[in-house]
Amino acid sequence: MATQVQPSANSATGNCSNKLNLSEFVALLSAQTTPPSLQQLYKWLENVSFSAEELQPYLGFKERTYWRHLVCRNDSVEMLVLCWKPGQRTVIHDHSGSHGAVLVQAGVVWETLFTFDEEKGLRYKSIKEYQPGAVTGADAPDIHQLGNPDVSEHNLITIHVYAPPLGVLHTYKPGSAQVELYTPEVPDDSSAAT
Repeated sequence: MATQVQPSANSATGNCSNKLNLSEFVALLSAQTTPPSLQQLYKWLENVSFSAEELQPYLGFKERTYWRHLVCRNDSVEMLVLCWKPGQRTVIHDHSGSHGAVLVQAGVVWETLFTFDEEKGLRYKSIKEYQPGAVTGADAPDIHQLGNPDVSEHNLITIHVYAPPLGVLHTYKPGSAQVELYTPEVPDDSSAAT
């Protein structure tokens, strides 16, 4: 079950009088000393506006798989820019103790949601589509898969914020009760703030 946080009545402004640019948002995240809540991550991502120029150092696409670009990371939170070509997607996974919010910067993202039963294994639940500007996310128990649909014919750029930073993830396969462990590489991005 993906955890959807309903936008507040004042989500256009949230706690901020103006939308935060990338450097302001990185400063906000870098100042965190405890992991912010999923609701706070949603509120922040609903109140950012990143230009193509600001994101340029974090953009790049691979042929075989999506590319994770680290923007900032501390013990409480991390921010990544993910770049996807049509047809690229994550493995089916949970965040194993972290929660995360995703902003669609450009393109279309499909999020497939799953349930897990120890006897029956992984089962499909639903799929949702998100357009540019939309914010979605996953709480610690949620199992999902994100991807850029083959039929989109456009590259996808998403902004991900995780609290605390991702560690070892659980991965799943349809119809199987087997759960495997996966540790995503921390992107080595020399342009990333710490």
